[in-house]
Amino acid sequence: MKHAIIPSTMRAISQDAAGAPDVLKVIETRRPVPGRGEILVRVHAAGVNPADWKTRDRGVFADGAEPPFTLGFDVAGVVEAVGEGVTLFRTGEDVYGMPCFPHPAGAYAEYVAAPARHFAPRPKGLNHIQAAALPLAALTAWQALVDTANLQPGRRVLIHAAAGGVGHLAVQIAKARGAYVIGTASAGKHELLRSLGADELFDYRTEDFAETVRDVDVALDSLGGPNWARTLRTLRPGGTLISILPLDHTFPAEEAEAAGIRAVFMLVEPDHAGLREITSLVEDGRLRVVADAVFPLEQAAQAHILGETGRTTGKIVLSVAS
Repeated sequence: MKHAIIPSTMRAISQDAAGAPDVLKVIETRRPVPGRGEILVRVHAAGVNPADWKTRDRGVFADGAEPPFTLGFDVAGVVEAVGEGVTLFRTGEDVYGMPCFPHPAGAYAEYVAAPARHFAPRPKGLNHIQAAALPLAALTAWQALVDTANLQPGRRVLIHAAAGGVGHLAVQIAKARGAYVIGTASAGKHELLRSLGADELFDYRTEDFAETVRDVDVALDSLGGPNWARTLRTLRPGGTLISILPLDHTFPAEEAEAAGIRAVFMLVEPDHAGLREITSLVEDGRLRVVADAVFPLEQAAQAHILGETGRTTGKIVLSVAS
């Protein structure tokens, strides 16, 4: 049986300077080669995350590198080649993952080479688009609620931006852990969130959750700024406030300590075991991902424009290969 010849070049999205979405351009570049412990993945779809446009605009996750570079962390595709020492995957297997984060993975491209254990088999029942929407957002929710907060049945959880990429998955993970879930989102998204398991919802445009919500055990905050202090008021002594935004001078660290509340910043990490847990939830029917919009690779700039509105539901995905 003849093996398909892997091309030596590939299409990718690159930028020559930091800036607005129009800096993103399609280029032809050399395909990566998998090293020891790595696999080469033919990318079928790449998730689009806030980390992407923050890196495009300000170099936040560029790892100190100056442009040109290729964005993207979420990958779903097919293993095309395996590097020396890899036993976890074989060529032809469908995989998904968040390789190398917070370092650039270059997922806005036709091929990615990265450590094998930063991937997991693609969940049964999901296509590449759906799988690409999961890793970064789902791992963030899992590592925050399960690994960091050790969420237990019966606990009360407050999730901000509950209809967003991380939020809508956090709602479902919390419910799968047996928690009572309170969410904030615009009223038009409440029906979706109820279908995902949310128990109590607040429209952030017309209601002040901080005036009503009390005795929260775990709060997951993706908004920051004044929201940190308001969220602190809802937590019981011994509760946990988890921010997925880096802390600054507005973070109420002293107030949290005085109230007996654990307040932390969490940065998601590549996590093979975590991906396996997420896969189990998907395959058990307890976790579904919402893809708000799908753009072809060459329309990465339009995907960023939509993402930066902050009004999407679920995730945005780039379709890279058919």
